[in-house]
Amino acid sequence: MLTQLSVQNFTLVERLDLDFKAGMTVITGETGAGKSVLLEALGQALGDRADASRVRHGAKRADISATFDLSQIERARTWLQEHELDQTEHPAECLLRRTLSAEGRSKAYINGHPATLAQLKVLGDMLMDIHSQHEHQSLLVKDNHRRLLDEYAGHTTLAAQVSTAFKAWRHKKDWLNERLANADELNERYQLISYQVEELDQLALTDGELDSLEQEQRTLAEAESLLRAASQLTELGNDDEMGLQVGIHRALQLLRPLKEKPDTLKEAEQLLDEAQIQIQEALRSVEHFTDSFSLDPMRLAEIDERLSAIYDIARKHRVEPGQLPQIHETLGQEVQELGGGDEQIEVLEQEVKALEQDYRALSQKLTQGRHKAGLALAKKVNQHLKQLSMEHARLTVQMTDRSDRPTPHGVEDIEFLISTNPGQPPAPLAKVASGGELSRVSLAIQVVAAEHSAIPSLVFDEVDVGIGGATADTVGQLLRKLAARGQILCVTHLAQVASKGHQHLRVSKSSSAKKAETALVELSNNEKVEELARMLGGAELTAESRAHAQQMLARAG
Repeated sequence: MLTQLSVQNFTLVERLDLDFKAGMTVITGETGAGKSVLLEALGQALGDRADASRVRHGAKRADISATFDLSQIERARTWLQEHELDQTEHPAECLLRRTLSAEGRSKAYINGHPATLAQLKVLGDMLMDIHSQHEHQSLLVKDNHRRLLDEYAGHTTLAAQVSTAFKAWRHKKDWLNERLANADELNERYQLISYQVEELDQLALTDGELDSLEQEQRTLAEAESLLRAASQLTELGNDDEMGLQVGIHRALQLLRPLKEKPDTLKEAEQLLDEAQIQIQEALRSVEHFTDSFSLDPMRLAEIDERLSAIYDIARKHRVEPGQLPQIHETLGQEVQELGGGDEQIEVLEQEVKALEQDYRALSQKLTQGRHKAGLALAKKVNQHLKQLSMEHARLTVQMTDRSDRPTPHGVEDIEFLISTNPGQPPAPLAKVASGGELSRVSLAIQVVAAEHSAIPSLVFDEVDVGIGGATADTVGQLLRKLAARGQILCVTHLAQVASKGHQHLRVSKSSSAKKAETALVELSNNEKVEELARMLGGAELTAESRAHAQQMLARAG
């Protein structure tokens, strides 16, 4: 659950530090005071899209930190460990941090580690479930009915398996249909690339072979020039009259007998000695090349023929010769996919049939679970509708078989129908329920769904809109009862709901000529009475409104 929230320079908040408790926390305040700013800041910490306009005017950045107790959320602890984002010293605690710059940049951190916004969003969905005041509008979309039912039944994983099985079946079936519809064209393609693969098989070009052949070709092509140059070098070095060795020998004979040679001549004598050795080494290398080199015209012809074959096939495929091994592999895979003719089509038909059976089996299991969950969901929602002053309302989860038109979501259409008066047949929500009724139906469904939620922290943002009187008191009781299983945060404008809170936070806004600022404080018992009296009677507090507020708090326990 959420244990602490710290907000700096976010919208009208300069600095805010709040500690949260288990149970039901209510947030109240006058219209326009900024009751939703807390939830907006919390949404940023949980991975909502960044908005630079949320940075307080004049500040460089906004900073939001939220601390959660994960002792009851094993799934989140496991996820953190798998992504190496957990705290080794305090594994049951998690700190989320988000910074927003005035320039529009955003940074996210999980337990001090830099994190992506996607990671923050995934983890945030495990930590809190937020129900918006506008959520009742989503009930007008049938796809949301299916989602709500599957979440209530705990079928999210099974529904995902059905979707995966459907996609695999359709993909294979589309491929089979394409094979059947384009049999002649695909057969021609198969014949062509089969010939090409066979040609590449015969070529059998190996990695590195092309470079090696081209290098050897260049060497053999220059063989006569190399041998001629080597012969001339040997002759120049060993000539008895004008050879390099003879010339240096004569020079040394002139220098060696001299006595009292200056340093310069000594250096010259030393260099000539070294040159004599170097020339001898060079001539031995030339002799080694001459002795070992074999001029093989047949080998050069073989290499030329091999390279010509490689270049010709590369031109056919319009690629560089070095790309032929990759082309060979790609075409080989395509031959396998296209090969087999009628036999391959039979194999595809069997695969399509098996994949359809897998999909149908999973869909049937999902359908059975949905029927059972639909009855249970409708029963519980109808019980809550009675409590919300809709005694004659009956919600029905209608499931229409669509086995002949299967979808990734299963083989049935799911729609919530409502009857608000006795004898009235169930009809779509948009055609029967008024705005106020739709809001109450939505609240009843949200409460039932929340009872089966694996997330211990739930947020209700003014879901009591359009409700008042005794019905509002019932809403408060429902939320307080729900808080017994974890933590509820509720933004409300109704005293009947606010009186049920274990913790009460009040939002206020102060304005001056230079700035406006929102503050949020936790109320003591006496302050709760004053705030409830204000919500009941307006700005002018009376003894009657205070007495009424005290009675409401006493009844809440």
